[in-house]
Amino acid sequence: MSVSLKNYTLKYLATALLLLIAGWAALFYAVILEELYDNTDDGLKNLKIQIIRKAYVDEEILKVREFDFKQFRIFRTDPARCSHKNTFRNELFYMEYDEELEPYRVLETCFIGPDGQHLRLEIRTSTMEEDDFRENLMWALIALYVLLVITIVIINQIVLRKVWKPFYKTLNNLEKYEFGKGSKKKIRPTKIHEFQVLNQKIDAMIDRNEEAFRQQKQFIENASHELQTPLAIAINKLDLVIENNELTEDVAREISGAKLGLLRLSRLNKSLLMLLRIDNNQFPDRENVDLNSVIRTVIDEFSDMADYKELEIDIEQSGVFTASIHPDLAFVLVSNLISNAIKYCPAGGQISIKTSDAEIVVGNTSHAKPLDPNLIFNRFYKSDQDSSSTGLGLAIVKTIVDQHSNLIVKYHYS
Repeated sequence: MSVSLKNYTLKYLATALLLLIAGWAALFYAVILEELYDNTDDGLKNLKIQIIRKAYVDEEILKVREFDFKQFRIFRTDPARCSHKNTFRNELFYMEYDEELEPYRVLETCFIGPDGQHLRLEIRTSTMEEDDFRENLMWALIALYVLLVITIVIINQIVLRKVWKPFYKTLNNLEKYEFGKGSKKKIRPTKIHEFQVLNQKIDAMIDRNEEAFRQQKQFIENASHELQTPLAIAINKLDLVIENNELTEDVAREISGAKLGLLRLSRLNKSLLMLLRIDNNQFPDRENVDLNSVIRTVIDEFSDMADYKELEIDIEQSGVFTASIHPDLAFVLVSNLISNAIKYCPAGGQISIKTSDAEIVVGNTSHAKPLDPNLIFNRFYKSDQDSSSTGLGLAIVKTIVDQHSNLIVKYHYS
């Protein structure tokens, strides 16, 4: 399933944004935590200086053995185990108000008291709960991410829609463009360089195709007419030769075979020209055509062939079938269907033509095996019944139908 370019880029942008925010959050958390501990440690070191200084003035401080509201305690210690360096640690202490353990930052150091004894000093200060900080940070970043994605979506819908408007205009013009008519939609100018280049390339491509189509059309028409004239002359000359009474039966038979070959070549030339004209949209004008009346006209034209084969033509009209089609193509369509039925119907057989508002069914009796439904409408496909056929009659029918969205053709054998 395809997606629009806006949504396609939005998917990757949202993914990249998520990874970026996640990485930024980890870095932000580490930096903030380090800065927080650094500031806390500086406060503890300042407090340490004040307590030691106070201890030389007020010896009552040296009697504090437990943490209370003063948030420090002093013990006598072994000089060998005493370090005058500042060491910091995180420790949990039970808080009565919260009824749970709370995190504290603790500074531990040693100093020499007024009486020359080595004393160990511990100072604590409350610090933030890292679990709560991580959770709050996570929810804040989630909210930020959602807000950013929503903002990007809104920008896509408002800004990018305007930016891509010339592109969709170009697509719309291409969709409406009909090849071979020699006219194209004017593309509105745009300030976006990439779309300007795209429009220029499309215009150049259309001009090249139109010119190639014009040359091809002219060549095919000229070639067809040039072929048709010598073929007609050759056939007429063979007719004159055949009328010569001095010809032997074998020679007359050979000349008749050559004439049949030329007639088949002439029919093939006309059929190929018709296919090419249809493929090249040389029947652009359409109107609502009553195919019931076209059927009656075609039957009148093929009445002699049907009478010769003693065929019974049964016409059943339960409705009028109309189609938006060029009148000449409507005649070719019906003519090929009916002539095909007459041609392959055995002598004394029956032709059935049924019309309604929704369909036309042309059928004929036959003793032959069914045709391949996957090949019957292919060009130059021929059954075993007639090797002299050009194999283009039903191919022309299929080509006409394919150029009209309101028509379909199907083959059925019973």
